[in-house]
Amino acid sequence: MKIGLVGLGKMGKNIAENLRDHGHEIICFDIAPASRQEAMDRGFTVFDTLEALVSNLSERKVIWLMVPCGSATNETILNLIPLLKAGDILIDGGNSNYKDSIAHAQMCRQAGEFFIDLGTSGGIEGARHGACLMAGGEEEPCAYMRPVFMDAAVEHGYIYAGKSGAGHFMKMVHNGIEYGMMQAIGEGFHVLKQSEFHYDFEKVAENWSHGSVIRGWLMDLVKEQFSKHPDLADICGIVDASGEASWMVQTALEEEVPVPIIALSLMVRHASQKEDCFSDKVVAALRNGFGGHAVREKKNV
Repeated sequence: MKIGLVGLGKMGKNIAENLRDHGHEIICFDIAPASRQEAMDRGFTVFDTLEALVSNLSERKVIWLMVPCGSATNETILNLIPLLKAGDILIDGGNSNYKDSIAHAQMCRQAGEFFIDLGTSGGIEGARHGACLMAGGEEEPCAYMRPVFMDAAVEHGYIYAGKSGAGHFMKMVHNGIEYGMMQAIGEGFHVLKQSEFHYDFEKVAENWSHGSVIRGWLMDLVKEQFSKHPDLADICGIVDASGEASWMVQTALEEEVPVPIIALSLMVRHASQKEDCFSDKVVAALRNGFGGHAVREKKNV
């Protein structure tokens, strides 16, 4: 399938490579000249305007957005809707608020176009070699795109979640769970560090990655990060919070569902802006491992 991909950041450029590997024709756009040049160097056809991108798509046009949530996504969608026609498909693969996605779907529907909110997990590695995808939207366009989504996803890693908003709602909850899991891992290693015993944290993570109840990708990433940064002495324990966990806590309050672990993990991230403790260093290193999120390194350590 010929697809126009908008947004060539860490996730977007890897999704483009992934789809191309599966035989899809990917043409691209990004507002940053450096990102456009990098994509051209990788052999992609790249355009310097949205208008040019859309005009070079096939009869039923498919646009896949991988841009930051909020104003960047809103503005891009507003610019794209007049360029598309009835039956065309607009996919938001970023981390938009599900309420925004419901509004975007309504805007597209009024123009006779289709909108799919596509929750995307797996980090930059997943984007490149097989992601976890959660689609929300009308059944027909999601069924039309299913073979493409199956190509981009790891085995068993694609789900049609339901009506518009369902994909990004599911991703929001996923990220809230992720917050709690990473916080628990960070706190566990902090207890180990403060104990009377002298643990090799890389070897601990290696051990827990094999056969234990808490084995998994996050533990593998912990091992990898400790191999690069023993004791994490060169990393500041400042952990940024993206919007999804805040949205989830707010949604839980609206639905009167208690989420104390997720809420506290969010509060700890806010507290980390002023403090520097070992558990936060672990979480910061984990975020760098799966999503390429920047860490603030200490100087003169």
